[in-house]
Order: sequence, then structure tokens, then C-alpha cells
Amino acid sequence: MEEFKKKLQVPGDELVFFVNGKKITEKNADPEITLLTYLRRTLGLTGTKLGCAEGGCGACTVMVSKYHPHQNHIVYLFNHYAINACLAPLCSLHHCAVTTVEGIGSVASKLHPVQERIAKAHGSQCGFCTPGIVMSMYALLRSKPQPTMHDIQEAFQGNLCRCTGYRPILEGYRTFTKEGGCCGGKGQTNGCCMTNGNVEEQENSMHPTEKLYDQSEFMPLDPTQETIFPPELVTLSKQSQREMRFVGERVLWVQPCSLKDLLELKAKYPNAKLVVGNTEVGIEMKFKNLLYPVIVAPAYIPELNIIQHNQDGIQVGASVTLTVLGEELRSTVEKLPAHRTQIFSAVLEQLQWFAGQQIRNVAAVGGNIMTASPISDLNPVFMAAGCKLTVMSKGQKRVLEMDDKFFPGYRKTALRPEEILLSVEIPYSKKGQYFSAFKQSPRKEDDIAIVTCGMNVQFKEKSNTVQSIRISYGGMAPVTVLAKTTCNRLLNRQWNEELLEEACTSLAEEMSLSPSAPGGMVSYRRTLTISLFYKFFLTVQHKLAVNLQMEGVIVEDIQPEYSSATDRFRLDAPSSVQLYQAVPPGHNSDDVIGHPIMHLSALKQATGEAVYCDDMPCYENELHLALVTSSKPHALIKSIDTASAMSFPGVVSFISAKDIPGSNMTGPVVYDETVFADDKVTCVGHIVGAIVADNQAHAQRAAKAVKISYEELQPVIVTIQDAISNKSFFDPVRSISRGDVSQGFKDADHILHGEIHIGGQEQFYLETNCTLAVPRGEDGEMELFVSTQSASKTQALVAKALGVPASRIVCRVKRMGGGFGGKESRSTILSTVVAVAAQKVKRPVRCMLDRDEDMLVTGGRHPFFGCYKVGYSKNGRVIALEVTLYSNAGNSLDLSLSILERALFHMENSYNIVNIRGTGYMCKTNLPSNSAFRGFGGPQGMMVAESWMSDVALSCGLPAEEVRRINMYKEGDLTPFNQRLEQFTIDRCWEECMQLSEFGNRKEAVEEHNRKHRWTKRGLSIIPTKFGISFTAVFLNQAGALAHVYSDGSVLLTHGGTEMGQGLHTKMVQVASKTLKIPCSKIHITETSTNMVPNTSPTAASASSDLNGMAVYNACQTLLQRLQPYIDKKPKGCWEDWVKAAYFDRVNLSANGFYKTPDLGYDFDTNSGRPFNYFSYGVAVSEVEIDCLTGSHKNLHTSIVMDVGKSLNPALDIGQVEGGFMQGLGLFTLEELRYSPNGYLYTRGPGMYKIPAFGDIPIELKVSLLRDAPNERAIFSSKAVGEPPLFLAASVFYAIKDAIMAARTESGLTGPFRLDSPATPERIRNACEDKFTQLCPPANPETFTPWAVQV
Repeated sequence: MEEFKKKLQVPGDELVFFVNGKKITEKNADPEITLLTYLRRTLGLTGTKLGCAEGGCGACTVMVSKYHPHQNHIVYLFNHYAINACLAPLCSLHHCAVTTVEGIGSVASKLHPVQERIAKAHGSQCGFCTPGIVMSMYALLRSKPQPTMHDIQEAFQGNLCRCTGYRPILEGYRTFTKEGGCCGGKGQTNGCCMTNGNVEEQENSMHPTEKLYDQSEFMPLDPTQETIFPPELVTLSKQSQREMRFVGERVLWVQPCSLKDLLELKAKYPNAKLVVGNTEVGIEMKFKNLLYPVIVAPAYIPELNIIQHNQDGIQVGASVTLTVLGEELRSTVEKLPAHRTQIFSAVLEQLQWFAGQQIRNVAAVGGNIMTASPISDLNPVFMAAGCKLTVMSKGQKRVLEMDDKFFPGYRKTALRPEEILLSVEIPYSKKGQYFSAFKQSPRKEDDIAIVTCGMNVQFKEKSNTVQSIRISYGGMAPVTVLAKTTCNRLLNRQWNEELLEEACTSLAEEMSLSPSAPGGMVSYRRTLTISLFYKFFLTVQHKLAVNLQMEGVIVEDIQPEYSSATDRFRLDAPSSVQLYQAVPPGHNSDDVIGHPIMHLSALKQATGEAVYCDDMPCYENELHLALVTSSKPHALIKSIDTASAMSFPGVVSFISAKDIPGSNMTGPVVYDETVFADDKVTCVGHIVGAIVADNQAHAQRAAKAVKISYEELQPVIVTIQDAISNKSFFDPVRSISRGDVSQGFKDADHILHGEIHIGGQEQFYLETNCTLAVPRGEDGEMELFVSTQSASKTQALVAKALGVPASRIVCRVKRMGGGFGGKESRSTILSTVVAVAAQKVKRPVRCMLDRDEDMLVTGGRHPFFGCYKVGYSKNGRVIALEVTLYSNAGNSLDLSLSILERALFHMENSYNIVNIRGTGYMCKTNLPSNSAFRGFGGPQGMMVAESWMSDVALSCGLPAEEVRRINMYKEGDLTPFNQRLEQFTIDRCWEECMQLSEFGNRKEAVEEHNRKHRWTKRGLSIIPTKFGISFTAVFLNQAGALAHVYSDGSVLLTHGGTEMGQGLHTKMVQVASKTLKIPCSKIHITETSTNMVPNTSPTAASASSDLNGMAVYNACQTLLQRLQPYIDKKPKGCWEDWVKAAYFDRVNLSANGFYKTPDLGYDFDTNSGRPFNYFSYGVAVSEVEIDCLTGSHKNLHTSIVMDVGKSLNPALDIGQVEGGFMQGLGLFTLEELRYSPNGYLYTRGPGMYKIPAFGDIPIELKVSLLRDAPNERAIFSSKAVGEPPLFLAASVFYAIKDAIMAARTESGLTGPFRLDSPATPERIRNACEDKFTQLCPPANPETFTPWAVQV
């Protein structure tokens, strides 16, 4: 160790690379620093964003180009390739050229077509993911200037967006494809010459239609204008290479240049890690707190990069990347006969769904094998194929077969410490041999497998008798396993139904799992081993029948209705339609209301010039903060030992409760939380303290070294069921009732009982919580730059913690990289901590949480449990309803009461139930406090409503759409809270949606499909929504604005709302433009700040355009009144003339505006008043297809009709509808927060927590904004649009339930069944009960402790 420490004191080599054409020579390259950190902190290039630090979101995508002297061209499958800068070690970039988003274009100079098109196609909302998406597309175009749509979809597999719903991004970039954006008349997409409705509708319609953007305005792509590869790098790369060493604080990085050197190094440092792509080691060092003092980088050693064809197969060097491997296998498959390339095709099938493109571009084949992950996508394929591995050490070379002995234990291989993996040989397949690979994961794209497998069978010549068989599984043990017992039983057997039965029974025995197994989903995983074998069985049986028939041997083929079980999942290119009411011809051209104007920051966001909180340059004496959080769910703090942490380099201070000058009590409504835990922690992730250091890495390392000793307390309450058992509730219990419920039940023909659990959801804004606090040095003044929806609440709570008046604190918000409610109240827990630290150290302090910290400490959407009793008549009319809602509030009240109230206000969704009673409880649990999330309890309340509506339809045996229709509200009906429905448009939305989706034809097609297919089923559903607009806390329904007109005629506008991608600032500029009758270009909004507009309400509840729009209108009207005399005096003058005249006449050209929503207020005790100003309405139809054997589903079609009144900006409103819908799709079908029984959150990043990806959007998506539906209760007759569309994704959930019902009917099961949300593959598969699920019954819950619990 001493010798190693001496090595770290020897200076390292110089690292030479290029960034955006500029040479960088780094004399002190630290192996632990990533390219992303270097770009942002050293070079000040902040366009590249940090979204997750684990290569799962793509926000940090950059392009890397390399020159390879041996091949005399820029190497790799692509000349240029996209990578994740958050994983790429700086040291791996020696002699590389890096291109970032700033390097391809800027608003200030010239945009690149890739930047222009995403912005003008409305594909950038919050903009935080935009630079990464731009760079993924740019890298693709540098290697394929005319890509196919499939290429584009593949390029985006490693990119996530939480705002847009992906459709506008794909459509904007479709214009680069060979098809040129024309869909051939199939989808009338937005890139299409026939955009906005089908041709017939345009011909037969009185409504003029317009495009959301004009494709003809796009700059053409000219590949000759791209930046060239730096000539100096070509010269440098041609020189003979030498070993490179880079020395950091704790790590030595060695890049050998020959195999001999590599083996010498491995002999000297047997525990050294070999790193090519850093996609595994980087994550281990970051998230598992592991330290590898020596890292060896073998990426440039020729022997490890070979690809050779020999008589047995293809020899692939261990450093070959997955992208290069895929390209080689693809070309081989095209050249050779199919029977020779079965194994290659199976590897390609796995590679198609392996991580994202950025990971595949750098991850090495050898790394995948040596990581020895039990859920590896490729290892089961290699094992089933019996691949041969060549391993080497100094003086020895040996060949190992990849069999069941290769992985002796968890994350272990048969290699000795001094050995390296040189290459892997993937064999050719033979005649009579059949090979398949399968992977089942929660999300199809870029996801970790639940179960993965390789299956290999060889038949005796001209027969269906098994000669040899090899089946390998991942995800069924701590290692990749072979099903040897089952395989032995199948030898010399004929491939028929008997063999199938034997195999299934045997696999059920052999592939057993402990009910407490890590990863959970035990019954599902066991069922998958059998279901996937069944798919293999059918595939082989069909191929055998065809192939043997050609040789004159007849064996039975599969039944036609089973054929769809053998189909492989393919990504279809999506098509879409957007319909909206265009501004009529002859309309005043200066009036911008109703026009699809691009988001005002979209171009800046696409070039990386838009500034987010962490993009602000560091102050000279700035410090960084890292949180110290509790590891126990419920415990007393005995002691905090910071001695070790304080000795770490760069550490300045430890901050805790005793450092708070004001009050430690905090909370958005009631002060029932602490800034720092004082003597007790009540959840895992409870903030106990913080470390302040000179940089983020030092602060985080020291924070992990703080030792806290606890005395654990009981009970630990994690789930809603725990809370019910322990009667652990917050006060008050809320209830709403109307009519005579007990009489209603007596009058009903039938009564049913049911329940549904709706899981929580992480907001997953791409920009995590961030605060920069700058003490001003006098009178307790402090300036805060925060990513928050609640500037005033942040100001108030920081002032409270610091013990100063709110007037001393200024909170400034430029923009957020997404919020969705997650930054309404929970952002303050970080801001107060950072402010206290800045106050103590008297220096600026910054903290941007890592994704795993953010997910751990901030909570999310409330999980809900709903129990209901429904009385209904034979025709499906609901007569009485009693519903009880339980929400999991977490360890503090936060906004849970308002959320529960909104759930109760929406408990009947759009249905008129005369006798109704709803009761709501808030469960107090040992989880981080749950909080606001788009919909704010409404979706949970409506989801329970649709559950009982679905049960009633199934019980009556009537079509669900009929039962929904007969129960629907009509104009003038009263809600359970006695508010009359006026301007009720849901029936119009319903009829238009039925037409838009061609519901009748679609239903017939679904029934036809289901008759013909046993193992895939389709489902169809239509769901309405009614969403109340207003804060239910009356005092929040107010807004202020401030408008300054400067003497040159320019206008500076400020209002109380914050910009998080929803286009609020854009709409406010449109409102001001219309009111003042001046072009938008004269109006500027710089930020939201508490010293400009005080006492602002949070930007939430979908009401921000309504409230702030009216306040802006009010301010502008005041200005107009002051200017009117000068306009009257010189009516033909221009705006600047009038402003100058008023200025010289000493008129006040600054006005503040104010608005409060009238006639609001509701009393729970008397069930009277108006909680809502008005309602937004919408209807959606969705069609899905499920795979009954795996539980996967495909979103085939969605049509949405949304009433947004008279749209202020159709492009922004359609963006909100689509983005909200996709978030709802995540909530109801994909996103699952998984907690241990002790309240530890497992899903703390995109690796385990899956939000919808590009491939999850419906293949056909139609969105129509309802025409001729002005809303007199809001600004310029518009309506709120942020939250209402989210619930329409329940149409996908109930379409899935419809498809499951079709599958259950085949198994002889009828009537209502429980399906909890989200409808994950596990829940779908378990609900499709059949002979395979019966072989894997769940264990008795009382006999084991599960790995994860439903909270």
C-alpha cells in the first residue's frame, strides 16, 4: 500500500484531447473525474446536463470522435458516436475529439438544423433533456446523414424526456429521414404535407386547419458544413503509442499499449479493475461507495479489439464494444444461410434491447461477461451456446467453456485474479439446431431484465428427436444458471406436447426461488421461465414442421391461433394527428392569442444556452454541500461522529440542527417537520446534517463517512395496511356525502364490493433539486437561486430558519428543468439546509442533489388504497356508492390534506351518482413525506371510480362504454359537493372521441383479433375526465404581476408564476402582447423573483395561466389607460412615440397588476360553496395488445379530445395534453416505487425506476382540442391544461384490463377481478391465469418476509 501511495505522488502524463475543435492539455487528469464534471466545472460548458449520473437518462450525451491509424479512418461502427459524459472518465479520452451541444450551433451565431427542428417542432418544454437529445440525433446524422425512422428510434433508446411525451421530438426529426417526414398519407403526421386531420375532413370541413409548424421553414442539413476532425489528432494518433499513466487523489489510471504490458500490470496489480466503457465500475464507485485504487484501461490493445472468423465461429476481442459486435453480426447474418447464424441472430435480438445507444457504443463484450451480473442480457445466450472464452495471464493461456461452472458465485467468474479475458468465440449454428434468446423487463427499451434466457436445441438428423438441449437463465439465481435437470430429462424425446408438459413441470421444480429472493416478483419470475420455454417450444415446433417437410418428414405444426406467441416485439414508427381550432382568416395579424407560437426559450434550450440553477458560474469562494441522511426508518439519534469526515480533504464544516439561528421547525402548511433531525429520525432519508466542502466530490465522500448511531424504535409503519392496523392517521378525517346512501343500497338490484391499490410515482423531473445560497454580508440578507415552484414559500421558510424577516431574503427562479409538483413544497427541505450552511460559513454554498439522493429524500405522488361498495341496477346504472380512500402521506403532513380533499372532490369522476358517500384518511408512515404531483390526488380518486365502474360493467355483462355513458353527468347536474355543472362539454368530447378513434370499427377488429389469437389479446377502453380548476385552499387563488415600460418602448414583465417547461412565460408574453397591442418581441420576462412580485402562490393546480394571466392583463390595462391620452393625441403614431411622449410628460410607466378568483370557497361541514372556478373536460380512447405469456403490452392507439376552452397557444396546449398523458401512462402501467419492509427505497434512479421512453408512445396518437368551447371564467376564454389530461392515460390501463379479461375468458374465468395500478408486466401476467401460472403458486405471505412491499 505504501508503494502505491508513493505512485500516487509521482506526477502523471499529460492528457491531450479536443473539445469543440479546441485543444485541451490537462496536466492533472484525475481518474475519478468524469467528462461531464470537467466540461461543466473546468471548461464552463454547461449545455451538457447531469440528469442521473448512471447513464440512464441521456441528458449528458456528447459526441466522441476517434481516429484509428490501422484502418485509416475514424474508427468505430460510426465515425462518430454518442456517449454518456456522466460515465466517461476524463482519462479515457486521450487523443479523442469531443463535441458538445455548444460546439454545433448557438442562437447568438448560427443554429444547427438539429437544434432548430426540435425547437420549432415544439419538442422542447422544460429543455433540460434537450441538449442530450440534440446530441444523440447529431451523432446519428454525422454517420448517417439520411437515417431511417428506425435508426432515429434506436438512437434515442438511451434518452428520456419527462415533459413532451416524445411525439413532437420524433416528428421534428422525422424530417431528416429518407422519407423526408412524409408518412405516405398513412398517418397525416405533423411532418406531413397533409398535416392536421385527414384529407376528407379538410375537404368536407368548414373549419380551416393549420399546421403547428411549417416544415418548409427548416434550414436544410448540409453535411459538408460540419466541423472537421482535428488534423493534429490524426498526426498524434499516427505516432507510436506508449503507456499512459494518470494519477489522481486516490486512483492510478494506466493505459497500456500492448498485451504484454497489460499482462505485466495484471500480474503486478491482480485486483486492478479493467475498464473500457466504465458503465459498471463507474456506477460501483459512485453508488456503492467502492474504491478501486488501480484502474487499467485496455481499450487500445489490438489483440483485445480483433474480430476474426474461423471454422467454428466468430472470435471477438474482449474490448470490442457492443455496437461494433452488433454491426459485425448483422453483416454476417445477411451473408450466411439462416441455419448457420441462429446464435448470432439471438445475440442481435438481445443487443437490440440492451441499454441505450450511448452505453452500447462504449460497453465492451468482455466487461459484460466479467461483471458476472445474474441478470446479464448476454451471458445466458453465451452459456446456452457454449461459447469458448480465451483467458490469459503472464506466461499462460487457456480456453474455458462458458458453462455452469464459469460463475462460481455472485459476481464471480472462474478467472484467477491475475488473468484477463482475451476473447470470446461465438459459434456458428448447424442444420437441425434451433436457438432463441428472450429478455423480459418492465420497459422494453433500455431496461434491466427481470428474467433473461438462451435456449439451444439440436435434433437428430431428419427427425424431431432431441439430440442435445441447453437452457440457460438469468434472473433466477445469484448467477447465470443452466437448467441441467430439465435438459437431461428431454434428451432423446420427441418435440411434442408430452415433452412440453414434462419440461414445464420440471422447470417449475428446478427453477425455484426463495419467496424472499432479492428482486421480488417470485411467482412471476418462476412463471416466466416456463412461459419463455413455451415460446421457444412453439417457435421450434413451427420451424421443425417447415424444415422437415422440405425433407419429406411430416411433424405436427402449431395451431394458427398460437402463432402470435412466436412473434418478436418490433418498434413501429409512430404516426399522429393534432387538431385544433385555427385562428379565422382576416383575424388581426398582431393578435398572437390562439397561434401555435414556439416556447420562447426553446431555441436557447436546444443550443445549451438556457441557464438552469446549476449552470450559474461558481462564485470565487463558493462551497458545495452534501446531505447526511438517516439509514433507519424510526429511531432515536444516540450520537453523530464527524471526526473521520472532517479529516477528509477539502472539508470545511459539518452543519446540523444546532447550527440553526432561527427555528428548526418547518413545513409548507403546518410546522411538523424539522430542517435537520434533532433527536429522532422518522424515515430512511431523513436529513440529519450536511457536509460543506470545496467541491462536490469531497463533500459527498465526507458525508458518507459521518457515523450515526441509533436506538431503533417500534413500530415501523411503512404500508397503508400497517397504518390501518396501527390506526396511524393524521387529522382530520374528511368526508363528503349527498343523497340517502343506505336507501340507495336498498333500492339497488345488485351490490358489489371491491378494492384497488394505486402505487405512488416519482416526479422524475430531469433537473434534480438545486439551490445556490449567497449571503450578502449585512442585515442578515441572503440571495437564493433555486429550482422551485414556490419562490415565496422558499423565502418564508428560509427566513424562519435563519431567524430574519422575509424581506431580507430574495428567492430567484430563472427556470426549472421540470417540476410536476415535486418542487412545490419539497424543494424547501434542500433550500433551508443550504441557506443555514451559507449563513454559518459566510460563503456562497451550492447543492444540486444527485438523482439517487433526490429520489430518496423528496417523496412523490401519494399511493392510495380505495375500498368501495356499489349498488346498481340491471342496466348498469349506479344508484348508491360508498367509497373509502386511504393515502400514504409519509412522515409529515406536507400537502396531504389538500391532496386527499381533491381526491374526494373527484371520487365520482364524470358520473352522476345520486346517493354517494366518500371518506378519506391520511396514513402517517415512516416514509419520506409524499407531496404534490400533477393531478394532486385527482387521478387517484378518479382511478378508484373507474375501478368500480369497470366492475359494474363486468358484473352486468354489458359493454363498459355503454355503462359509462348511461351514468355520465349532464349539463346542470349537481356534484356530490353541490356545485352545479355549467358549460358542460364532456358529452361533446365523448362523441368526437368515438368518431376520431373510429371506436365501432376498432372494437370489431379487437374482437376479431381475440378470436384468432390465444396468446396475444387486444383491449379497448374509453375513459372521460372532469377536473376541477382552482386551489382548494381559497387564499392561494391570487396572483400579482409587474410591468415596466422603458423609454425605448421595451417592456419588462414579471409575474408570480415560475417557468418549468409548461410555457407559462410564453403565454404571459402573448397575453401582454394582445393587451398592449405590441409584438411579442418587445416584451421580455427575465425571471420570477420575490423582490419583484411578493406573496406569490406556488405555480401549481393548473391555475397559473388563469391567475397570472389576469394579473398581467390587469397591469397592462393600467399602463394602457395611462398611455391612452397620447394614443388619442397621435392615433397614427407608433408604440415608441406614445411611450416617449408619456415619459417626457412624467407619466408612471410601471404598473403592478393583481387578480383574485371570485366566488370561491367550500365548507366540508355543510357541504356547500364552490371549491372550483370551473372544470376542464376530456375523453380518451386507447387500444392495447398484451402478450399473455410475458405480461408485456403494446400501446397501439390513443385518441384524445380535450376541452381547453379557447386555446391561448395550441402548440403549448397540445404539448401539455401529450406530456400529461405520457406521465399518466407511466403512473398507470410502468412506474413502480419499490420499498423494503423497513422503508428503504430500492428504485433510486433510471436503472430501476422506469419512466416511459420513446418506444412507449402509442403507435397511433390523435389529439384534438375541442372547438367552439369558450370559457368565460378565465383569461381570453381559455382553460387550464396542465393536470387534467394526465388521468386520460387510465384508458390504457382499462384497455389492458379489457385484454386481460379476454385472456381470462379463454381460461374459463368470468366476472370482476382486481388489478392494481400500475399494470406492470408482472400484474398483467399473473392476472392472465392459465396452466403455467398454476405451476408456480405464490407462497403463503405469513411464512416469509418479502423483499419489497406495496406501500
